[in-house]
Amino acid sequence: MASTAGQVIKCKAAVAWEAGKPLVIEEVEVAPPQAMEVRVKILFTSLCHTDVYFWEAKGQTPVFPRILGHEAAGIVESVGEGVTDVQPGDHVLPVFTGECKECDHCKSEESNMCSLLRIDPDRGVMIGDGKSRFSINGKPIYHFLGTSTFSEYTVVHVGCLAKINPLAPLETVCVLSCGISTGFGATVNVAKPKKGSSVAVFGLGAVGLAAAEGARVSGASRIIGVDLNSDRFEQAKKFGVTEFVNPKDHDRPVQEVIAEMTGGGVDRSVECTGNINAMISAFECVHDGWGVAVLVGVPHKDDVFKTSPVNFLCERTLKGTFYGNYKPRSDIPGVVEKYMNKEMELEKFITHEVPFSEINKAFDLMFRGEGLRCLIRMEN
Repeated sequence: MASTAGQVIKCKAAVAWEAGKPLVIEEVEVAPPQAMEVRVKILFTSLCHTDVYFWEAKGQTPVFPRILGHEAAGIVESVGEGVTDVQPGDHVLPVFTGECKECDHCKSEESNMCSLLRIDPDRGVMIGDGKSRFSINGKPIYHFLGTSTFSEYTVVHVGCLAKINPLAPLETVCVLSCGISTGFGATVNVAKPKKGSSVAVFGLGAVGLAAAEGARVSGASRIIGVDLNSDRFEQAKKFGVTEFVNPKDHDRPVQEVIAEMTGGGVDRSVECTGNINAMISAFECVHDGWGVAVLVGVPHKDDVFKTSPVNFLCERTLKGTFYGNYKPRSDIPGVVEKYMNKEMELEKFITHEVPFSEINKAFDLMFRGEGLRCLIRMEN
């Protein structure tokens, strides 16, 4: 692979030319990595709802033409000046948020919100020189979340790469670079349910089921899944969910239903929908005295969280989390080892697979609400 180091690489990429229009497989030119950058050969990627959200460009700044994608796995092709953490041939997971290891957040044991490499969906260029590494006939194609994994080769800041065990199957662990780590970490790192405790999970998509998996691994005895789609319960059982509540089946707030089911409320709750009413329910359904609610879903920017201050005075705790509180470079290699040691299961999250040439089928599956994660295989 080193024979291409320092050269422009021509490869295939799925380009979003405009909002809501099918991606087009194009030949793009990928420039060599600059200082503190790494060029990665992507072998597997998957579609996350965040990709679809910014592809639709509803309610945010549209940045097109763009190469989307941020949940992936690949192999380092070449490195830019100053890069010492990884070298050609290393197996890596690109991550949409970074870890520079030098800012106050990175130095804090309590935060993973890197000041330099924090997620910025409006930025379509590299932070080093403000330019794109992708082009078609000299015209720049913009980056997405600093990763742009819907390309056979991409350029990423070294702080947004987790170097992982080369024995880990890339087609499986690729899902750890976004959604599964987000949900799993929200439970094990932030909610921290004790063995034998009760946990309510709001939203049973991939992130919510990862949160349920975290509760199962933690030894929770009751895991209550809350979703508006009752068809999801059967699948949710595979992730440890023991009971199911559909708010539409009740004529009172779901937090009251859960409090009655559990004798005063659950010990922990994890909200994975982004719906403001679900967030309020997730907080109000935890037990007074020790209950902890963790918010994972991203609400609309104009939403307002309303609850009585008495809920806090009665010793309920409300927390938020970003990427499961994992630092990408420091922590994600260890999460991969959890999978390798059979302490967590990942295969059950991958319900579909398509070749890169049929990437738009992954979007169709998501719109139909079918499956959890669709794996996109870059090489047929």
